[in-house]
Amino acid sequence: MDAALDALIARFQADYCQLIGADKPPEHRIALAVSGGPDSMAMLGLAAKAFPGRVIAATVDHGLRPESAQESAMVARACAEIGVPHAILRIESPPATRDNVQSWARQARYSLLKRWAMDADAAVLCTAHHADDQAETFLMRAARASGLSGLAAIRARVDSEEAQKKGASATEQHRPLTILRPLLHWRRADLRTAAAAMGLPWVDDPSNNDPRFDRARFRTWLQEAPWIDPAQIGRTAENMAAVDRDVFEISRWLWQSRALEAPDRESRFDVAGLPRGVKRYIARLAIDAIVEGSGRGAGSWSYSSNIEPLLDALEAGGSATQSIVLASAKGTIWHFREAPPRRSH
Repeated sequence: MDAALDALIARFQADYCQLIGADKPPEHRIALAVSGGPDSMAMLGLAAKAFPGRVIAATVDHGLRPESAQESAMVARACAEIGVPHAILRIESPPATRDNVQSWARQARYSLLKRWAMDADAAVLCTAHHADDQAETFLMRAARASGLSGLAAIRARVDSEEAQKKGASATEQHRPLTILRPLLHWRRADLRTAAAAMGLPWVDDPSNNDPRFDRARFRTWLQEAPWIDPAQIGRTAENMAAVDRDVFEISRWLWQSRALEAPDRESRFDVAGLPRGVKRYIARLAIDAIVEGSGRGAGSWSYSSNIEPLLDALEAGGSATQSIVLASAKGTIWHFREAPPRRSH
């Protein structure tokens, strides 16, 4: 093994240990999401060498392209050669015609991967998001006028506790699993170099360069703008994430201290004197609690959903619906409750 590859493995090990707050290699099982692209194949090889005997991997076959089965089999062969247990996870139900295909694929992929990792008693699920992905995500969200949570972009670490606060499923609430992105300080080119150095195969997903998708357009724009440093954009996203965590904790405290008496599965708050940014977090927490408790509407709501029109309505003393939640304002008192089901015609 040459010195350059040794350095890459040591760097990966150090980045991973820093994320989990450890000063030595962990003893827990590490689950990897490996698509077969160069980024995830590099992560596979680096993790297997940095933490031998601790790594398992899975590939999700979305069934959207004829080549997906072959790509999953390629990952399985590579894992067998380096001694990493591997599973192929298949999405059984196709997307609905109204679904955004990329959004549907992401939600289905994470659901399968989390379940697989928890069933395998893994403490951590790693994805191969890197600095270029972070920059693309930040710019995409900035172009959509995202707020603080959106500009935090891809989080390096999402713990089970945080997932519970932000609407994790009942299963996830009782089975701890940390999501880690140990490559967020790595560039795409570095990861290709690492995969090649380890002799690992990979495939390039053609959708990554398909101009029909926003991410592909931003990726092309960044490639044509070498004066923009994705690493610096990533640091900005990290700064946003740190502020977002602080404001969230303050808002969670206010969500509890400003709560008024309300029937079961409803919430009422006095928002007098609170800035809009804090009201935003309180409203999301209230919607989250009602959606989670009802078992309805999970597919149409996530903690990062845009609620600006709802806030506009409440601050004007009106009402609005978000997912399955009806919110209304009477003076400074905001009331959140489950909206009645729509009548079918």
